[in-house]
Amino acid sequence: MIVDAHLDLAHNVVDLGRDLTLPLSELRQRDTHTDIPVVTLPALREGKVGVCFATLWVDPRRYPEPQSAHTQALRQLEVYLRWEEQGWVRILRSQADLTRHLALWPEDRITALVILIEGAECVREPGEVAFWKAQGVRLIGPAWNRTRYCGGTREPGGLSELGVELLHAMDEQGLALDFSHMDELAFWEALEVFQGPVCATHSNPRALLGGEGLEFSNRHLSDAMIRAIGARGGVIGTVLYGFFLDHTWKRGMERVKLDVVGKHMAHTASLIGWDRVGLGSDFDGGFGLNENPHGLDTPADLQKIAALVPEAFQSGVLGENWLRWLQGIF
Repeated sequence: MIVDAHLDLAHNVVDLGRDLTLPLSELRQRDTHTDIPVVTLPALREGKVGVCFATLWVDPRRYPEPQSAHTQALRQLEVYLRWEEQGWVRILRSQADLTRHLALWPEDRITALVILIEGAECVREPGEVAFWKAQGVRLIGPAWNRTRYCGGTREPGGLSELGVELLHAMDEQGLALDFSHMDELAFWEALEVFQGPVCATHSNPRALLGGEGLEFSNRHLSDAMIRAIGARGGVIGTVLYGFFLDHTWKRGMERVKLDVVGKHMAHTASLIGWDRVGLGSDFDGGFGLNENPHGLDTPADLQKIAALVPEAFQSGVLGENWLRWLQGIF
């Protein structure tokens, strides 16, 4: 079983108008967007992706106010609930759900979703965390760019007072914290405040992406951040967007070679061990097939990443490391 810790599935449906219940080949024929889609629900099944972390991601450029972000996130949530009703997915809300899914998946291949809020503007105030937990959310990443809660990608800064309250509310509700997109100052402050499970669903090592001082430097994890996540028992999902694998790459260039993915994983593993390394592809998260590494054209191609990992750790990186982490968040 493959576990992919980051897919913006509902965003693709609500904002891009894609029908992800179609076979991938049919969606590609119908799709009118510049970026070629990589993910549909049938493609996830065919690719043996048994669990994915499915986001509620509301574009702050389109929905800058908390109320509009909240409304849009609920529209995205309805997509997941509808799929669940129709039998396309299972939503994991508890340890019992996970256990049942692991028993059923070898026969039915239905993909299970762990619901993740990416960028917490849709949480109108920290007291609303309990509401989102009741809706099935099990992780929150407070940042995308800067939010009311903390600094984020290209917009540095620490936790706000509201951010501290958010983390306390997450602790009280037993939700996990996703560090992806958080600015480093906010990261270190959050480590002091938050006591629950942590991870980075889709983040790569800054050391392999030009180091400090670049526009996107704070999107990536410093070695110290990686070590701290490992020390807290977290897993880090390797993101598969070309520019987040090679900072000199630009759209329109030849696709990044697949072995670059292995270099990022090996760097993270050298700091915290292979048992803390996983996948967080972010496929179709603002990019498409031509922005993926060479050879990663469908979810089934994630299997190719195994060859980049020492044999003893291949099953862990493809899925078992995230499954073990999930055992601790429900």
